[in-house]
Parts: sequence; C-alpha cells; structure tokens
Amino acid sequence: MIPLSHILLFSTALLVIGLVIMLTKKNAIMMLMGLELMLNASNINLVAFGNYYAHMQGSTFALVVMVVAAAEVAVALAIITKVYRYYKTSEVDQINDITD
Repeated sequence: MIPLSHILLFSTALLVIGLVIMLTKKNAIMMLMGLELMLNASNINLVAFGNYYAHMQGSTFALVVMVVAAAEVAVALAIITKVYRYYKTSEVDQINDITD
C-alpha cells in the first residue's frame, strides 16, 4: 500500500505543474490543460483521503468533480473554437476586443 504522504506529494506536484502552466502559457488550450491538471490533483486528494479514512464520500465527490470537469471542457472548447474562428488565434494576449 502506498503511504498517504507519497500520494499527497504527487498531488501537490500535479497542482504546482498545473498552476505553472496556467500562469505561463498564453495559449487557451494549454491553459485549459493546466486547469485539468489542477482538477486531477484535487481528485487524487479526494480519493486518497477517502481511502485513508475508509469512507466512500471522497470517491463519490471525485466522481462529481470529474463530471463537472467534463462539462467544463466541452463548454470551454466550444468557446475557444468560436473565438479562434473569429480572431484566427488562440493566444489569449492577442484577443483584446472580446466585447465586440
């Protein structure tokens, strides 16, 4: 069995990697991937603590987070596709008049 501290370190590494991607990348798709990494880090924490305390609530809530993340990805990709068709770029810095 893997100790809880190792799982938490792995989850922390995923969270930090996702945060770095969100803060450094200018491409909207890459920013979305960073957000997904952060959501996966929270899912790992939920499942790890649920397993550690022998409760199903952690796994159940992780399943809810996965469903919300799937819906978020579908909506975000649709928005990014629409913005790309209009501006011909997916770079967030180059889209400056989004209110038109």
